[in-house]
Parts: sequence; C-alpha cells; structure tokens
Amino acid sequence: MYLQTIKAAVLLCLWLTVSGVGASYVPQEMNKTIQNLLQYYKIPNAVRFNGNPVFPKDLMKMVFMHGVLETYEELIGRMLSQLPTATPPLASSGTTSNHDSGGGAQVKADVRSKLTYVLGKIQYLKRHRYQEQEKLLLSLQSLKSIQMSNRTVQSKALWELPQLFEKASSLADDKMRRRRRRRQARNRMHLKA
Repeated sequence: MYLQTIKAAVLLCLWLTVSGVGASYVPQEMNKTIQNLLQYYKIPNAVRFNGNPVFPKDLMKMVFMHGVLETYEELIGRMLSQLPTATPPLASSGTTSNHDSGGGAQVKADVRSKLTYVLGKIQYLKRHRYQEQEKLLLSLQSLKSIQMSNRTVQSKALWELPQLFEKASSLADDKMRRRRRRRQARNRMHLKA
C-alpha cells in the first residue's frame, strides 16, 4: 500500500510537470479543487493510466475543444445530479438525535460545492472563448457516446481536465492573437493608402 502511494505521488508529480498544469490558464484554486475531487472519485492507477483517455489528445482542435467542454459540462452536471440532495433534519419533537447523519452530508455538500465551482469555470470558458464553434459541433456525435454515469470515466475525465482546460484556453488565445494581428495589419494597410 505504501509503495502504491509513493508510485501515485511520483506519477502525479511527473504528470503535473509534463502537462504544465501550473500554467497561467488553469486557476490554482481550480487545480486544487480537481485534486480534491479526485480523492472522492478515486480509481486505481492501473485503470487511470491504461492508455485509454476519455478524450484522445490527437483531436485537440478548436471545434473538438468546444465539444469537450460541452461534454465536461454535461458530465459534471450528471455528477451533481447523482449526489443526494441535502434533506433538512426532521423536527418532530423538541429533542435532537445524537446519531451522526450530517458527517456524510457535509462531505457531499463539499463535493457539490467543488463540482459547482468547476462547472462554472468550464461554462465561463466555453461561453467567452468558444461561441462560434457551437454550429460546427453538431457533426461531432462521438462525444455523446461517452459513458457519463461510469465512475471510472468520471474519475479519468477529472484527471484529464486540467490539461484539456489548459489547451482549450491556449487555443482560444492563439486564435484571438491571430485575429488581432490580421486586424492590425489591415489597419496599417488602410493608413498607408
């Protein structure tokens, strides 16, 4: 067990170093939130690193990235809906019971809060950086076949999210920089004419 923990820590450090998760596009709080969620959606490392990512890396283009963000939005929405809702304590008598019914509820409330935070970040990125891609996405039906209720898929998707979020952010910025350069070049041409 101890050796597996060390191996997991080494793999995590290696992944964080290689993938550049600490870069400016992924907020530190979001990264920490995802790491905390991974403790709740825990799967064995052999399953997580089996060479079958939820979202293949070779398809990372603007249109696909919008689809990935949309799928994460649906996946995290489903994860939120699978969490039990908090029920208020029954006040049938003036006494309160001593059995602990709130410990698990507090953990689930914390998970709900963290999932809601991540969902908000994804929605903001999608809304502000990938609006024009929505029309083109209708042809990408392969993302709809992802098993949203599968806990392994959920855990692996959370694990992949920081790297995908980083790529999604940088692709959108690259596109905006190219547009800005073209606009500036056109303005210079009009000034010279």
